[in-house]
Amino acid sequence: MNPIALAIPAFLGLILLEALIARARGRAAYRFNDAIANLGCGVSNQVISSVFTGALRIAAYVWVYVEYRLWDLDALGVAPWAQWVLGIVGVDFLFYWFHRANHHVSALWAGHVVHHQSEDFNLAVALRQPWITRTTALPLFLVLGLIGLPPHIYLASIALNSFHQFWIHTELIGKLGPLEWVLNTPSHHRVHHAVNGEYVDRNYGGMFIVWDRLFGTFVPEQSQPVYGTIARFDSFNPVWANLYYFGELVRRSRAQSRWLDKVKVWLLHPGWHADGRRASLSPTQVHHRARSKFSPDHAHGWVKPYIVVQLLLAVAAVAWLLLRVDGLELSTIAAAGTWVVLATVVWAGLLEGRRWAWPLEVARLLGGLVWLLV
Repeated sequence: MNPIALAIPAFLGLILLEALIARARGRAAYRFNDAIANLGCGVSNQVISSVFTGALRIAAYVWVYVEYRLWDLDALGVAPWAQWVLGIVGVDFLFYWFHRANHHVSALWAGHVVHHQSEDFNLAVALRQPWITRTTALPLFLVLGLIGLPPHIYLASIALNSFHQFWIHTELIGKLGPLEWVLNTPSHHRVHHAVNGEYVDRNYGGMFIVWDRLFGTFVPEQSQPVYGTIARFDSFNPVWANLYYFGELVRRSRAQSRWLDKVKVWLLHPGWHADGRRASLSPTQVHHRARSKFSPDHAHGWVKPYIVVQLLLAVAAVAWLLLRVDGLELSTIAAAGTWVVLATVVWAGLLEGRRWAWPLEVARLLGGLVWLLV
């Protein structure tokens, strides 16, 4: 049973609750266009990262555990509770280093950048996940299989880490006293998503903030965070969100005159330039970002309710795929997955006023109808 599929109603319910609480407090926590873009990224992520490749990642871990593990923890007398502690702490420790690498290696940042593109900070942002990072993280997490951590503990620890990271994407929860010393909290994670100069590349922890404190990457929240990426992403299209930075790296690499610099573009920090400059925002630019967000909204009248209905249908389709994927034919998975991903592109097109949005939507709906009838 896929825990993410079971958690989908809770995620959506908590997003709605946060929006209602924010409105009651007079706070503008959500913009419709940005929230739809975030959920579109989340929906397409589940199609690509869970439905299409999730079983392969699990199989890889089980294979390493069965064929190549160095120790049998049960045979060594390691108590079950200790194995669970190893799983929870080990997953978070490896997550810290992988997450840190994602911010310092441009080729990895090209995938991870999706999660940071939103200029808001709310629970919907937690679902704005990239397509490829679970796969690129796998080689590092296979270390746990090598040392003999049972697959069921590994998978449960990964799920627990993901669930913890959902609730810390909010501005409605302040600092949490002594918990701030140990856990990654909303306050710490607001820092991580900010473009303020003092906050950039800080607070990488998943569940625990102790790694940042130990390895010198911790900064407490003080000034008001301003969210997004240094090079702002001006689109609500989830497919483009996952692809555009790779194209940017190709462009930057081709522009370099020295072969070594062409390679450095991919392997060094995203802010690296051959002339020694480091991309950053001045305090004035940060202030401007806070006041001027990317926010076209061409969906008027009945279009917004239409997008919401299609979002709910797409979420239902993803949940069905997650729960039934083992018993479905590949053609069915591919058709349903494509139908869902195209829906997220249509929503972006409608919000941005793209002329191709409605023709694409008509083609998507007709294609889905033909697929159901054949």
